Amino acid sequence: MRYVSYKTTSGQATWGIEEGGNLFDLGPSGLQVADTLRDAIIGGLLGATPSYADAPTQAEEGTEFVPVVGGAPKVICIGVNYKTHKEETGRPDVQFPTVFSRFSDTLWPHGADVTIPAESERYDYEGEVALVIGKSAFKVSREDAFDYVAGYAAFNDFSARDWQRHTGQWIPGKNFPESGTFGPYYVPASDIEDIEALEITTRVNGEVRQQAKLADLIFDIPAQIEYVTTFTKLEPGDIIVTGTPGGVGMFMDPPTFLADGDLVEVEVTGLGTLTNRMVQG
Repeated sequence: MRYVSYKTTSGQATWGIEEGGNLFDLGPSGLQVADTLRDAIIGGLLGATPSYADAPTQAEEGTEFVPVVGGAPKVICIGVNYKTHKEETGRPDVQFPTVFSRFSDTLWPHGADVTIPAESERYDYEGEVALVIGKSAFKVSREDAFDYVAGYAAFNDFSARDWQRHTGQWIPGKNFPESGTFGPYYVPASDIEDIEALEITTRVNGEVRQQAKLADLIFDIPAQIEYVTTFTKLEPGDIIVTGTPGGVGMFMDPPTFLADGDLVEVEVTGLGTLTNRMVQG
C-alpha cells in the first residue's frame, strides 16, 4: 500500500492511499480516519483503515503534495554511511555513525520547487531512504530494531556544502528552508520484503548521479536505531534519514552544484520517485 499526503482540489490538506494514479481520501475531507498520516501512524490506524473504495478521489496528476509525514519532533540524519560516499570523501573508517539533526520545518514535499539559498554557492543533493518510527523507542537492541520501524519513504537531504563546512558540525548546512524533501509515498514496513534490496537512484536532469542498494550501508538500519535510541528516546512519527550513496555533486570532477532550473529525482524501489525543480533564491 502506498500512502500520500496532499491537498484536495479545494486546497485542504489531507492524506490517503494512492492506487492506479488516483488518490483515495482517508483524511479530514474524506473518511476521517485521522487528521494526518502521521496521526494515523501514531495511532496504529493504517492496518485498520476501512475500505477506501467509497472514499472521495482525485487524480494524482496535478495534485499538490505536502511532506508525506510532516510534523516530526525529531528528524535524525546519518552522515557518510555508504561505502562509496565514504570513499569519495576520503574519510577514514569509524567505529560509530555520524549523526546530525534536521529541523522538522525544513521538510518539503514532492513536486514542489526547492529554493537554492542566495547565501550558498555550493548547493548539493543527497538521495536517501528515510524511516518512520512506529512506537516509543529507547535503548533498542539491533535484534529488535525492525519492530520499531513503521515504514519508509524517499528523501532528499539538500545540503549547502559551504555552510556545512564552516565548522566541524553540519547543522547550518543541512537546515535551510525547503531543504529536506520527503515523499511522494509512504510504504509500511510490512509491505517491504527485503529492505536491503531497495535501490536508490538519484538523477539530475536525467543524468544518473547516485545508485546503490541499502545493502551497501556501513551502519545498517538496526545499527542506526540501536545507536540513536541509546542517547535519545524516539517517539512514533519521528524520522531517521539513513544516509546517501557516493556521487554527490561536491565530489564530481569538477565539482558540480545545483543551478536554477535543474530537475532532481530520487527514485527508490517500491517507494516511488521524489521529484523537485530547483529555483535560484
